[in-house]
Amino acid sequence: MRLHDLKPRPGAKHRRKRLGQGESSGHGKTSGRGGKGQTARSGSSIRPGFEGGQMPLIRRIPKRGFSNTRHGTRYVPVNLDALNSFDDGARVDEAALRSVGLANGPADGVKILGGGELTKKLTVTAHAFSVSARSKIEAKGGTCELVAVKAAQPRGVKSSKSKPAKA
Repeated sequence: MRLHDLKPRPGAKHRRKRLGQGESSGHGKTSGRGGKGQTARSGSSIRPGFEGGQMPLIRRIPKRGFSNTRHGTRYVPVNLDALNSFDDGARVDEAALRSVGLANGPADGVKILGGGELTKKLTVTAHAFSVSARSKIEAKGGTCELVAVKAAQPRGVKSSKSKPAKA
C-alpha cells in the first residue's frame, strides 16, 4: 500500500453546502436564513437564553429553597476487585489508592464497595465501607479500619477580625 492508494471511508466526505446559488439549488434567495430580521443579518448573534426582550425563563422561575449537595459528603467509590492489584498482606489507604490511580478526583474521602471478589488478605483503611465489602474483607482474614471524614469547611465565610472604626 502506498500513499496514493489511501482514500477516505465511504460516506466520510461531504460536499460543502453552497448557499445563494439560485432558487433551483434549494439554498437560494434567503440562503437558509429564513425571512427578514435580526437573525437574517450577517454578523448577528443572539446570546443564549435571550427571548427577544421578554423576561427570560431563568429570571421568571422562583429561586427559593435549599439544596444540601453543597454540604454533603462526597466519597470516591472503589470496588473490592480493584484492591487485588495490591500485594497480599499490604496496607491499603487513601494515599495508596490515589498513587495507583484507583481513587481520582476531589472528594472528602474513599468508600470501599463490595463489587467483585477479593482474593488477598489486606488491611484496608478508608472513610466508609459498604456492609458487603466489610464482610468480604474480613472473610479473607483482612481488617477494616475507619478514618474520620474531614470536617466540611463552609464556603465564603470571612475571618472574624474586627475592622477599625471610621472617624
